Amino acid sequence: MSRRQPSSRSCFVCGRDNPVGLKVRWDNHPEEGEIRAAVTVDPSFNGYPGVVHGGILVALLDETAGRTLLMQGDFEDLMVTAKLEVAYRRPTPTGTPLLVVGRLVRRGEARAEAQAEVRLSDGTVTARARVMLARPPAEIHAGWAPEKPFFRVDPD
Repeated sequence: MSRRQPSSRSCFVCGRDNPVGLKVRWDNHPEEGEIRAAVTVDPSFNGYPGVVHGGILVALLDETAGRTLLMQGDFEDLMVTAKLEVAYRRPTPTGTPLLVVGRLVRRGEARAEAQAEVRLSDGTVTARARVMLARPPAEIHAGWAPEKPFFRVDPD
C-alpha cells in the first residue's frame, strides 16, 4: 500500500508548474519505512554527456530526505536541511529510469536525520546522502503559508 505525497507549484524538484523542473512525485511506503520516487532525468540536466549533473542528484537527494518527515501524512511537518553529506558511488545516467528512496533515521522536535539514495533499475546505488534536518525559524515557516492551498496531491 502506498500513498502519494503532495507537491507544490514552483519547486524545482516537485513543482507541477515549474517549466524547467523535474516534476518528481513521491509515494509513502510506511510498511517498509521509506518513501520512493521514480524519475528519468532529461539529458538537458547532463554534467558530462549522458551523466546526470551532480547538483541535480543533490537536489533529488535533499528533497527526498526532507520528505521522509511527511511519511505519516502530516504534510505540514516541514524542516529544512542543516547539513548534507553526499557520496557519489558511480555515474548516474540521464534518460534512464531511476528510483530515489528516502528513510527517516531519527527525529526529535527540532531536528531529524534522514538518508536518501538514487538507484538504477537493477538496484545499484549511484549516489547516497545523509541529511540533518532542522525546524526552521517561525518567520521562514510563516512564509510558506501562501503556498499551502497549492500544496496538494494531483491525480495521475
